[in-house]
Amino acid sequence: MENENRIAIISMIIANEASVPEVNGLLHEYNRFILSRMGLPLRERGLNIISVVADAPADKISALSGKLGRLAGVTSKAVYSKTETKKKEG
Repeated sequence: MENENRIAIISMIIANEASVPEVNGLLHEYNRFILSRMGLPLRERGLNIISVVADAPADKISALSGKLGRLAGVTSKAVYSKTETKKKEG
């Protein structure tokens, strides 16, 4: 069914600073599915860690995580809720 979504956390470790604009671009592209975003810069290690909570169909979550993981120096993994959720009307 069209309204069946999953809640997921997409976690990223960004080791290539040059990929940050592309990461932000993808997150902007999928922003309608993003409930929350937390970023942690680890400047002394040259890393950025970002966690995103998403409410979306599983294929959208998988697509976003896959696109992020294909960027240079970016590792991305998604953890899904066990059950599908339906958005409440009204």
